[in-house]
Amino acid sequence: MFFQDTRIENKTFFSYFCDSNITIYKLLYNITAMFETLTYQKRRQALRERMSNGLILILGNNEAPANYPDNTYKFRQDSSFLYFFGHSHPGYAGVIDIDNNEEYFFGNDVDMDDIIWMGPQPSIKELAERVGVSKSFPFDKLKDVIGKALSQRRKVHFLPPYRYDNMMLLEDLTGIKASMVKTHASVELIKAVVSLRAVKEQCEIDEIDKACNIGYEMHTTAMRLCKPGVSEQYIAGILEGIAASHGSMTSFATILTQNGQTLHNHDHSHILQEGRLMLTDAGAENINNYCSDHTRTVPVGGKFTQRQKDIYNIVYSCHQKALELAKPGITYKSVHLDVCKVLAQGLKDLGLMKGNIDEAVAAGAHALFMPHGLGHMMGLDVHDMEDLGQIYVGYDDEVRPSDQFGLASLRMGRRLQPGFVMTDEPGCYFIPALIDKWRAEGMHTDFLNYDVIEKYKDFGGIRLEDDILITPEGSRFTGEKRIPIKVEDVEEIMKD
Repeated sequence: MFFQDTRIENKTFFSYFCDSNITIYKLLYNITAMFETLTYQKRRQALRERMSNGLILILGNNEAPANYPDNTYKFRQDSSFLYFFGHSHPGYAGVIDIDNNEEYFFGNDVDMDDIIWMGPQPSIKELAERVGVSKSFPFDKLKDVIGKALSQRRKVHFLPPYRYDNMMLLEDLTGIKASMVKTHASVELIKAVVSLRAVKEQCEIDEIDKACNIGYEMHTTAMRLCKPGVSEQYIAGILEGIAASHGSMTSFATILTQNGQTLHNHDHSHILQEGRLMLTDAGAENINNYCSDHTRTVPVGGKFTQRQKDIYNIVYSCHQKALELAKPGITYKSVHLDVCKVLAQGLKDLGLMKGNIDEAVAAGAHALFMPHGLGHMMGLDVHDMEDLGQIYVGYDDEVRPSDQFGLASLRMGRRLQPGFVMTDEPGCYFIPALIDKWRAEGMHTDFLNYDVIEKYKDFGGIRLEDDILITPEGSRFTGEKRIPIKVEDVEEIMKD
């Protein structure tokens, strides 16, 4: 048998496979889903240069049981660990010693039981070397390193944990109660990580383009399947299968519904009906864990009614306005507000709104129809770095969040820079409960024609979303092809 060959007795499996040019290693442990070693070394060096002193602790994730210990959810590595240490496998941690210019990789080598069930795996030493770290240790040595630093009164920087096992681990490492560790996360480290991950390298842009290519396949398939009598669940399942067939998964739980007035509607229990609109908000996470996020809204049966076209074209104009305005040096908050004016003007032209458009948007009257923000950053997370705190990702000392309804939900308001990848996702929704509430409270009667709005309570909702890269000149779509978006192009592809 191959693994009994005596020629490999004094070699690790990893070195034997490399020396023999055998690709089985790629099947046993996915090293293809990584960048060059130098990429990770440069990232860690850049992070070190942004920090003052102490140790930086980057925790990976562990597997999470679904309904019993050995039946786990699909594993997803922490994105910051992926960014700095590369490996998508449970049970790792990385440490960067700022003061002594040292780096450490922690994890446990597999034993024979692991090999029986999982096959041969590379050693922790080999994994560390793959990302340019020369010092590696068993995972339980992490406590010694952190404990020694704390005993020397050195600062230990860590990011806010979002998984409870890592909260408990941090309690064990630092002595800070698990319930309090988030409040002790290093703001200095958060800002340093955001400054690096926000501006995408070319290798990252290439990966996002690949994820968007998968998204194109998903959404054009949904359009072709959108016919009366088809179940929402069937189409949602097909989309998830497409994402999985490319080696990874969807980048978030798919939203596919003919009740698009509910912004995050994950219910897929209905049968599509002629005359309704199907809103599909879905994305792929490719093998390198970079994401796409697109939304299209299409008519069940393939033809928009005139009323649907009227609202759809307003949203499309909003979408195009955002693309026109998005460029370096412009705040995304200002883009959002200008887009809202396009929405309000279009609704005024249809008789749903009235009065001065600038005043209406300043007052937040338009938020009855668009109670969310224009978009968010995207990259290794579909809402990139949201675990680090949206106040640090989407805002800064110059641009602060609002507490106004609708505008308060804008995840990204800061000034744009080349290399940012954003979503552009305006929408128009008719939410019966919200309409009834505002009307009963007499909200914005100077700007809203409630008698006309009442007639749209059965409409549903429309959202159109693309992923855009901010370039030195402006912006561009990500992916090789744009998912059909104009009315005529949507109707044409739905003929198939």
